[in-house]
Amino acid sequence: MRVLVTVASRHGSTREIGVEVAEVLRAAGHDVVEADPDEVEAVDGYDAVVLGSAVYVGRLAAALRELVDRQAAQLAARPTWLFWSGRVGEPPLPAAEPDDVRVVARRVAARDVAAFGGRLQRDELGLAERALVAMIEAEAGDFRDFDEVDAWAARVADELGRIERGGRVAQG
Repeated sequence: MRVLVTVASRHGSTREIGVEVAEVLRAAGHDVVEADPDEVEAVDGYDAVVLGSAVYVGRLAAALRELVDRQAAQLAARPTWLFWSGRVGEPPLPAAEPDDVRVVARRVAARDVAAFGGRLQRDELGLAERALVAMIEAEAGDFRDFDEVDAWAARVADELGRIERGGRVAQG
């Protein structure tokens, strides 16, 4: 199956999660294209889509939300998965799922939504980001669990394989 993996990431941490997802899908035999959400003009050339986004100020990245605004019907017409990252520290912050995650998941008829830990490196942050991090007392460090990412991506790959074998791929 031809799968688009598109990830909105400001500092690269979430993009690295997307790369890992793409590698797992490729290893399972899928033709995977990776692109930034701003570069995706249409999704009708793909059999399935994996959307990913970092969370900024409690929301999914604008680039991902804009892609969904442009392509919601096409995304909902094919198997689509959504993941987000950004939780840092112990206990993980933010504690709650961003409000727009479920809205986006509904709009694209996401088959699954996964939340992964993020990475916070203060030296990568701009002034406003540093102020926000200080305000919520977020802990710096890398809280991504790539075993967890691999397990989720393997479940996506398995489901894609079942869809492919069943011939139930939506064409848009």
